[in-house]
Amino acid sequence: MLSAIIVAGGSSQRMGFDKLFAVIADEPVIAHAIRAFERAISVSEIVVVGREQWHDEIRKIASGAGFKKIRAIVPGGERRQDSVRAGLGRIDRDAKYVAVHDAARPLITPEQIELAFEQCCVHGAAALAQPVNDTLKSADADLLVVDSVDRHQLYAMQTPQIFERKLIEDAYHDVYAENASVTDEVSAVERLGHKIALVLNDDFNFKITYAHDLPVADFILRERTNDRR
Repeated sequence: MLSAIIVAGGSSQRMGFDKLFAVIADEPVIAHAIRAFERAISVSEIVVVGREQWHDEIRKIASGAGFKKIRAIVPGGERRQDSVRAGLGRIDRDAKYVAVHDAARPLITPEQIELAFEQCCVHGAAALAQPVNDTLKSADADLLVVDSVDRHQLYAMQTPQIFERKLIEDAYHDVYAENASVTDEVSAVERLGHKIALVLNDDFNFKITYAHDLPVADFILRERTNDRR
C-alpha cells in the first residue's frame, strides 16, 4: 500500500502570485501533480498538505477533476519538513510505503512514479533524479568565480521520493529529536545512514519556480496530450 503526500505549502515568493493555481494546459498546476498519483496503479491514497486558506480551492479542484484517492487535505507548517510530518500523521495506518511529491512539479507521470516505487521496494528508499549537465562554478559573495565544481556523479534531486514507511518516520523522528533542518526527505533518511536509490529520469519533471516556467510546462503537457491521440 503506497500513500502519496502532495506538499503544497510553498509561499511562491519568487513568482509574485500563487503558482499552484496558475492554469497550464487548461488546469491548475496542482491538479496535474495530483492526477499523476490518481492514475498511478500503486498509489492507494493521497494526502494533500497546504496552507489552510487554500483548502477550499483544493477541494473544488479535486471535486471538479473527479479525484477519488484524496484521503485528506491538511494544514502545512512553516517548513517543508513540518508539512511532510503533518502528512505522515494522516496517512492510512496500514500504509507500508510513502511517496512525497512537490505540488509544483506538474509534469510528473504515473510511469515515473511506478519506476521510483519499484526501486523503493528493492532498496527501501528511492527518488527521481537527473544528472547535472551544466558546467558548475563556485563563486564568492561578489559573484566572482572562485573554482570549478566537478559535475561527475552529481545529480539534481526531484520528486517523488519514496520510502518504506517506518524508514521515513524514523528519519523524521531523528530530525526533530536533534532539532535539525532538512530540505527534502532524502536528506532526512541520509542522516540515518540508509542508502537511497536514484532513479534517473529522462523526461521533464522540473519544478515551477519562475513565471517563465509556466508556458514551458503548458507546452510540454499539450504535446504529451497530442502524442496520445
